[in-house]
Amino acid sequence: MKQAFVFAPTLLLSAPLTLGPMAHAHDGATGIVEERMHSMKEMGKAVRAVKAMVQDPEAYDAESARKQAEIIKQHAGQNLVDQFPEGSLQAPTHAKPEIWTDWERFSQLSSQLESYADGLTLAADNGVMMDGSMMSGAMMEGAGHMGSMMGTDAYEANQLGQMPADGVFTMMVETCSACHMEFRARKP
Repeated sequence: MKQAFVFAPTLLLSAPLTLGPMAHAHDGATGIVEERMHSMKEMGKAVRAVKAMVQDPEAYDAESARKQAEIIKQHAGQNLVDQFPEGSLQAPTHAKPEIWTDWERFSQLSSQLESYADGLTLAADNGVMMDGSMMSGAMMEGAGHMGSMMGTDAYEANQLGQMPADGVFTMMVETCSACHMEFRARKP
């Protein structure tokens, strides 16, 4: 069954990118906290690079988007989960203890981030929607329902690979945002 879904371009532009610059976040960090801060910084750079391309379709480059998605994928999933051993709350971390009290949810979001990054790799050649108004039924066919943009439903990578790259990117960023809202303390 073919369906058309409205794509909210403002979601992409207004989605909180909490993977922002962390130039001073590493001050005093050691061990696993330093490692995960470095990982987050690398993912943040990749997210910002893709964001710039999807906001300016003339600057969009599929190969570059694919490379950035691979960087995110390398740091997501089990690799991300492994960077949060129980109790690793030493300063200057912004991790909340809720990570370990809701480990299943944290693990789900980490895995979902990996799936979306993989999907973005596959969707990179689809480019971005120039007018940002509508995802065609053909692009969404087989992808199922939209699911929650806040990280509760995941698509298979091959389904994501049929969508416009900016749509997959938006879902990926929403997963990052959901995880940060639930498991990352605000910076003082």
